[in-house]
Amino acid sequence: MSITSVQNEKVKAMAALLEKKHRDRSGRFIIEGVHLVQEALLAGADVETIVIDMERGVPGELRTLLSQTDCELIEATPAVMAKCTGTDSPPPVFGVAAKPYADRSKLYQQDSLVVVLDGVRDPGNVGTIIRSADAVGAHAVVLGQGCVDLYNPKTVRSTMGSLFHLPVIEGDLSELLPEAKKHGISLVGTSLQASATCYSYNWSGPTWLLMGSESQGLSADVLGLVDTSIIIPMHGHSESLNVAMASTILLYEALRQRRYAE
Repeated sequence: MSITSVQNEKVKAMAALLEKKHRDRSGRFIIEGVHLVQEALLAGADVETIVIDMERGVPGELRTLLSQTDCELIEATPAVMAKCTGTDSPPPVFGVAAKPYADRSKLYQQDSLVVVLDGVRDPGNVGTIIRSADAVGAHAVVLGQGCVDLYNPKTVRSTMGSLFHLPVIEGDLSELLPEAKKHGISLVGTSLQASATCYSYNWSGPTWLLMGSESQGLSADVLGLVDTSIIIPMHGHSESLNVAMASTILLYEALRQRRYAE
């Protein structure tokens, strides 16, 4: 199937997914670029449509995967690619996928390691944290209210495909955090006033790492549920780390203690 007009109804429907209200209504979102489409297909994500720039042809990395998929394949002009991805330099391929089902059963298992974000609005930071959680083998990432939309195209791009590797749950922290406590899970947050460092804390038990926005930190309600506050020691002149970098340091200390401690 080929589409050349930006006025095509299917094009309008796909382009509408650049807006949150249409993503929420349809349960679908845009995945852009060769790597993201490749990761989605390899992970068995529910990819409904793949659109290829007819002037550039099928990317070599996707030829085998596309020959094995039964999703709808469309060739389109660069103008159509640009309209549906909202960029001046559109990728050679994009897809439309159904939002994945996030399995909440992994949240409360005995060795649970979960990252919980409270009011983190920068899509790049959220995407990087999801990648770091994926890299260390965390069981899930939870996005509380006030976080950027998980399916915002910038957030999706920033995950670099990790979105398809572990459950990412959008939920109400006022319900999820007390439930975690009932399951014996420790809620750990960061604080500049903490006396315990991230290296002295014991990460071997079931733990949820709570991270807030750089400007506001954890909200008062969430802070009130924290069991332990820790600090990342800094010996240079930097006053702080951004939330993605701080989360990555903490997750790798958890990994070190869980898998590599002698």
